[in-house]
Amino acid sequence: MTIYIVRHGQTDWNLEGRYAGRTDIPINETGIKQANIIKEELKEITFDKVYASPLKRAYETAKIIYDGDIITDERIIERSNGDLDGKLKSEIKDKIDFNDPNETKYNIESINNFRSRIYSFFDDLLQNDKDLENVLVVTHSGVGIYARCYFEGEPENNDYTKYKIANCQFIKFDVK
Repeated sequence: MTIYIVRHGQTDWNLEGRYAGRTDIPINETGIKQANIIKEELKEITFDKVYASPLKRAYETAKIIYDGDIITDERIIERSNGDLDGKLKSEIKDKIDFNDPNETKYNIESINNFRSRIYSFFDDLLQNDKDLENVLVVTHSGVGIYARCYFEGEPENNDYTKYKIANCQFIKFDVK
């Protein structure tokens, strides 16, 4: 099986440097263009199954890339940023360690809970869909980071920023 993981297209909040988390915002015009570009890049691939986060930005991106049925799954929704949602990253003066398993400042979702639901999604995918050839998963930046941890292991020196994928970038994993 080959799993293609795509981060959603750009949103206005991405552009503005805002925390988005679980706020349900759509992709913008650039995001629509990005999704059409990725659709062209992936056009030769026949997807046996397509999953998306139920948030608009991921689901809209998935609908542009793929014309068939899309299965939404809450486990691949972005990490909750709690009280940070909608705030500019530049206006938050407290240092927040998003990789600290005990960090819950501003009511952000614990990393252990976040990681657990992502791993649960991929465990189920590999067990229940193991006979499929190509699977598309359209999700978010944070989910992409921990998907990479799931398939590649922890990043060297715990530098999770190197695992981040850009808007409408895809990564793929060949799983036996």
